[in-house]
Amino acid sequence: MNGTGPQRRIRLCADDYGISPGVNRAIRDLIERERINATSVMVVGPAAGREDAEALEAAAARNPHCVIGLHVTLTAPFHPLTLHYRPLQGGLFPPLSKMLRASLSRRLEPEMIFDEVKAQIAAFAERFGRAPDHVDGHQHVQIFPQVRGAFLSAVNSAAPGAWVRQCGRRQPPARWRGAPKALLLDILSAGFRRQAARAGVRFNPAFAGAYDFTKSDFAARMQEFLDGSPDGGLIMCHPGFVDDTLTALDPLTGQREQEYAFLSGDGFRDMLAANRVTLD
Repeated sequence: MNGTGPQRRIRLCADDYGISPGVNRAIRDLIERERINATSVMVVGPAAGREDAEALEAAAARNPHCVIGLHVTLTAPFHPLTLHYRPLQGGLFPPLSKMLRASLSRRLEPEMIFDEVKAQIAAFAERFGRAPDHVDGHQHVQIFPQVRGAFLSAVNSAAPGAWVRQCGRRQPPARWRGAPKALLLDILSAGFRRQAARAGVRFNPAFAGAYDFTKSDFAARMQEFLDGSPDGGLIMCHPGFVDDTLTALDPLTGQREQEYAFLSGDGFRDMLAANRVTLD
């Protein structure tokens, strides 16, 4: 796409605020530079306390287009907020693979998921003094079968003005060709969108941002994301500075710094202008 096309407004959302101090610093810096216009807070993370919330609000106050949402977390290595939550593995949420298998085989208990999502919304409200602007899920867990119904019910109950994230692309490839992760997100999101529409919950028209994190050319990936994003579309990103806290919790480390370097640089600013994309 080039500068002759129609102008588009997108949401560029940095996930995982609260997972570590280094990630938090990078996200706040990009908000203040107006290089991103959304972030999602992981309230069960070790760097998601009241002071972290206040610092984020101060950064967002310098960017009038920035929205702050909740990053619902239901996978390891994090702890639930509700004491009765199941399933657990060693006192933690189960790993992503087990959570997905349990949802597909319908072995989850939606009532416990509903309570946990409401508890995380309440924790966000306690730290920020208001409900989240939007609600999504760490590792896309919100679109899983069984999870999505409980998730949407909890959002409707505790954050009725929030919009939610669906993770399907605007136009999936013909015959389901493409990256396996993106294809799975397309399939699961179709059911999520149907349930959200029935529940009257708003969601983004298209999603981009899933890629193989072992491939380091983030600039090329971002151009692909922009090419596939209509007006109002959502692109996720994971910028951050690596620190000991992050290394202990998440395998996605060095790529976060590469994302930050590109998003904070002149190349990204020029890419937005060339594609007639604004972050407002």
